[in-house]
Amino acid sequence: MNALIYYLSLPFIYLLAYLPFTVLYAVSDFFYVLLYYLFRYRREIVYTNLRKSFPEKTENEIHQLSKKYYSYLCDLTLETFKTLTFTKEEAVKRCNFVNTDLLQKLYAEKKSIILMMGHYGNWEWGGNSFSIQTDYQLNVIYKTMSNPYFDKFVYRMRTRFGTGLIEMKKTFKEMGENRNKITATAFIADQTPSADNSYWTMFMNQETPVFLGAERIASKLNYPVVFINIKRLKRGYYEAYAELLFSNPTATSTGEISERYTRRLEEEIIRQPETWLWSHRRWKHKRPVTQTSVN
Repeated sequence: MNALIYYLSLPFIYLLAYLPFTVLYAVSDFFYVLLYYLFRYRREIVYTNLRKSFPEKTENEIHQLSKKYYSYLCDLTLETFKTLTFTKEEAVKRCNFVNTDLLQKLYAEKKSIILMMGHYGNWEWGGNSFSIQTDYQLNVIYKTMSNPYFDKFVYRMRTRFGTGLIEMKKTFKEMGENRNKITATAFIADQTPSADNSYWTMFMNQETPVFLGAERIASKLNYPVVFINIKRLKRGYYEAYAELLFSNPTATSTGEISERYTRRLEEEIIRQPETWLWSHRRWKHKRPVTQTSVN
């Protein structure tokens, strides 16, 4: 069944990938109508997340924001398929890193780095642009897909411009093996960890568990921590920015890196809320009574 679904989907995916952007976004508008009005995909999850994150907004404002989000989600999905047919020049034009000087400075100092980012903006295009515009070997931590055929397909798509992928459960092992190389390892760190053994803080007005993996590895290896922000300028165009959070992670206390990252991501989401992944069940866990949340 996995193979059948994959091979039936493949021609459609490549058809979308080869469409001109003007046609692609017309298709996206059609998908938006289906997703939002007909299928009502995760509507209650999105509305609940938005209401709790923005209690000051009226119901009409929440409704308008949710519509913007679904429109963006459709754009993001189809933009991801364009990765299959991008040239390097087009990848940089569509998602340009505006301050590669910071990254090149760290690379010249022979420092491997850890990148922390969220499901904000077009993170897929950001990875492509990073690999093209910097000298770093970028490795992205990822979780394998349940369908092995689609997993191999996405792997090929994401590694097209030299980006490497590291399976989540092999993260520390592979990073240890690569210590003699100058690498940038990207953690999309706003996913939902288990309630136990997480760092708990307030994020978007809600108690939220945060993965400690990136922080622990950064402290162990003393790799500088860089926050990556990907801002949507207009439809089909993004601007990526790198910001140094910590140059000496071994000198930080537990939770300090995770807290700084969370605050920066929150600031960007508030600036442009429709480009974060609101349909994700980010707050499905409750804080154990034995753990203390940071305000």
